[in-house]
Amino acid sequence: MTKNIKIFIIIIAVLTGWFFIRFVIGGPEDNWICRQGQWVKHGVPSAPMPSEPCGGEETINSGKTDLIKIDSPQLNQIIESPLFIKGEARGFWFFEASFPIKLFDGNGFLLGITTAQALEDWMTEKFVPFKAALPFAVPSTSEGKLILEKDNPSGLPEQADELVVPVYFKEVTEISPEFMTVKIFLSDSRFVNEPYFDCSRTIAVERRVFRTSAVARAAIEALLRGATEEEINQGFVSNINSGVRVQRLSVNPSTGGGTAEIDFDEQLEFQVGGSCRVAAIRAQVTETLKQLSTVDNVVISVNGRTEDILQP
Repeated sequence: MTKNIKIFIIIIAVLTGWFFIRFVIGGPEDNWICRQGQWVKHGVPSAPMPSEPCGGEETINSGKTDLIKIDSPQLNQIIESPLFIKGEARGFWFFEASFPIKLFDGNGFLLGITTAQALEDWMTEKFVPFKAALPFAVPSTSEGKLILEKDNPSGLPEQADELVVPVYFKEVTEISPEFMTVKIFLSDSRFVNEPYFDCSRTIAVERRVFRTSAVARAAIEALLRGATEEEINQGFVSNINSGVRVQRLSVNPSTGGGTAEIDFDEQLEFQVGGSCRVAAIRAQVTETLKQLSTVDNVVISVNGRTEDILQP
């Protein structure tokens, strides 16, 4: 085989591989591609991301259609906070005209929890319409699941039931291939029954997050996703409401240590009461930010207010 023939074969192989990757695997250039129920960029598409969900004509009600039906969100829908939920369920799915709804990301973090409210008389076996609004924390993965639980005041496993709706998160569109480790600070409740228990007592646990130059924000968003089930079993909990969002975060360095100013939405103080819990919330936020060498002081605000927030 001559040298020219070898070169020709190599060129053909390279062009064949390029064609396969571009048109068979990657799809058309400069377009939006539906992958695993989520719209992702291929190249630099000139058109905006499609507004309709992708993923085919699957439904989420199979197997549960005689118990509960959900109109919104749909299967594999791309969602953002706050999420508005509506549908209908048999009256026995409710208790006292409500049932719980939870949202998890792909790492199992509870991003938000809310209560669905019946819009009509729930004391019936017929279908009753419901609605709910769910603010949720920044997810750590692009995929998640919404769980609509049958209210089960008896606590008996045989009385439990749920509808699981796979979803995707709008704000997680590009995943970094690199990770870094940050610390978050949870409340240490192991000694809560001891005399003179310090409500501001915290314990540091590690979180693996996508690498970013905005380390402070990444750490706080990890904190707002709360504790894992394993950590809760050990007595480490978060006193911060689920679904809290950061509205503004700035670190102003100065000689002898800087000040971090962080502004949350109103979910931070929603139905929060008691001096112990307030102290725990402040400690969790403060210690998580003070892990940065540039931060010595932390100023917390809610919708720009600092004076009258987190009152016991």
